[in-house]
This record gives sequence, C-alpha cells and structure tokens, in this order.
Amino acid sequence: MEPIEYHQFQTMLRSARRAWHLELRDTYNVEFEEAPLARWRNGEADDFAWLEDWLKFIRELTESGVEVQRVRLVTEPHTEYTRWSISVTPLNVSAGEDVRYLPRDLAADIPLPDEDCWLLDDDRLVLSLFKADGRSAGFAVEQDPEALARYRAVRDVAWPRAVPFAQYVSR
Repeated sequence: MEPIEYHQFQTMLRSARRAWHLELRDTYNVEFEEAPLARWRNGEADDFAWLEDWLKFIRELTESGVEVQRVRLVTEPHTEYTRWSISVTPLNVSAGEDVRYLPRDLAADIPLPDEDCWLLDDDRLVLSLFKADGRSAGFAVEQDPEALARYRAVRDVAWPRAVPFAQYVSR
C-alpha cells in the first residue's frame, strides 16, 4: 500500500473513465463536516460553501466523461450521520454523481472489505484510510492484485443491487 496526496488522488480520478466509490461506514468523523453537521442538527440553514470544491471537481470529472458512482452501505434505521448525508446528497447528484444506497440486509451475502475505496476503471484501487477515531487518514494506492480482484467482485455485485438515490429516498 502506497500513501498518496490528495492532488495525486484527483489526478488519478481525472485519468479514469469510471470512478466507483464504496462507503462502508454509518458514521464518519470528517473534520470539515463537523460545522455543517452541527448546523443541520440545529435546524440552521447551510450555504454548502464547505462542499463547493468537491462539487466543482465532480462536475469537472463528469463533464469530461468520467462516470462517477458511489455506493453507500447503510444500516436501517439510519444513523444521524446517514440522515444528514442523505440531506446533502442532492448536491452530489446534481453535480453528476450516480449515488446509490445499499441497505445492509441486502448486502449480507457480499464479502465486504474492511476499507472504503475508489475503484478506478478495473485496474486501480485507491483506499480511503481512517484513524481509530474515524477521522480521515488520507488515501493509499493498493497494488495487491488479490485486493483489486476482491474489490472488483464486490463492485460487480453491490452496484446493481444498490438503490439509486431518488428511488431510495422515495421508498
């Protein structure tokens, strides 16, 4: 596993045709989300300025032809964090991400990996790393062909099973 900087991660996404993101946690402890989550919790308005750089990047990717897909594995009933992220997801979707939700009971037979990931095309695996307290620890390229095959197999089962965002929230 080789740690990479954020700008290297962005370069890798720009060179992909398909960027598939797997999120396995019901709660994240991401520093830049703390204030927006607190505003949401208090019923305060959010201008989403904290998310604009990401949304701009996603628009750039999708407008250049990169297919950006995200599967969020979720426990039902939802955690507070999941409820908040669902409230923000329309922004991701409008930027061009295809976001889907996979309830854990529909994934019980999938041998899920331990780490969130970005699978780029079929041949590059970037792991999203986290500290013990749930804070981000950056990204790492995983070169192990067995790990790549394992994540690819998970994608091939999880993606068609996951429920598109609009359909998921209207259930």
